[in-house]
Amino acid sequence: MPGTPTLSERITRSVIRTLGSLPEGMQRAIAGKPVVVDGQQLYTEVQMALRLLNALPDSDFSTLPLPKAREQIDAEARIFGGSHSVAEVADFTIPTRGGGVAARRYSNVPAHQRTGTVLYFHGGGWVVGSLDSADSVCRFIAANSTLEVISVDYRLAPEHPFPAGAEDAIDAYFWLREERDGEPIAVAGDSAGGNLSAVVCLATADDPLGPPDFQLLFFPVTDLSEKSGSYALFAEGYFLTEAQMDWYREHYLPSPDDALNPLASPLLAEQSLLSKMPPAHVAVSGFDVLRDEGVAYAKRLQGAGVPTTLQLVEGHIHAFVNATGVGKLSAKALAESVRFLEQGLRANAASPPENPATP
Repeated sequence: MPGTPTLSERITRSVIRTLGSLPEGMQRAIAGKPVVVDGQQLYTEVQMALRLLNALPDSDFSTLPLPKAREQIDAEARIFGGSHSVAEVADFTIPTRGGGVAARRYSNVPAHQRTGTVLYFHGGGWVVGSLDSADSVCRFIAANSTLEVISVDYRLAPEHPFPAGAEDAIDAYFWLREERDGEPIAVAGDSAGGNLSAVVCLATADDPLGPPDFQLLFFPVTDLSEKSGSYALFAEGYFLTEAQMDWYREHYLPSPDDALNPLASPLLAEQSLLSKMPPAHVAVSGFDVLRDEGVAYAKRLQGAGVPTTLQLVEGHIHAFVNATGVGKLSAKALAESVRFLEQGLRANAASPPENPATP
């Protein structure tokens, strides 16, 4: 079950939430002059939060020892995440080829009212992050839909480098597909978790069980082989930095050549494989090093004939889905994504492909 916030975390959370509730004029006074990059203006409440975050000591987790870095990511999730009430939350284990991974189930409706299940993969560059860091977003999805959410605590690098996390994600999907035979299933995740969601769809496209029915990708990592233009625009100062992405890549990939594998870089998948992908909703942040590769993946899916919607949250930064406890704009953007998720699952369930496993 989720960890309990420390006294320091509770105080910090209270201060940040108070600031997030201030009128925009007062927030602007704290934030400073508007920031405009590439024709996009940073949201005032986000700029204010960034100014405070960037002033904190040890704000860059990649400079910390790995255990401390993981603790800090979980602490940030407890501080910035929203408190979303869900009827049932339970921890359990999913069997995998590696022996099993921890998981957490969120359900807000009785089983007979459930309209599908979402398999969720947390962010954190395949190196940090946990069930706790994704707790708020999973609660939000369950509380604002008739979907059950199952969060997967896949193995992390460098202890378990690529493709361990991907294998856990794929195995978790196959387990769920067999458990919920005939029920609509979506995969979803943020950042590295968005990458793993796309990877599950690619890896299962030709399997007899077929791929998921829908994929919801929040600011996904789609290309570890090269850096897109948004890396230069937002290299530092906007939460996720270029240096942190380099740190993630070095920990996750055993060899630079692994970046060319579509199971690490879905953007590099062949068009013929992409054409077999399930419908998708891709949500990206305007001020994010990952913006351009997320947009590029959505366009590749569209070009392959896959029904795909793109949500560009222009004034926001990376990981907004984990900050629904601060201000109003993160929750608003996430609620829009959840609507696309529910609509996409309903539409695909109403008209399933005749033979999803056909090459």
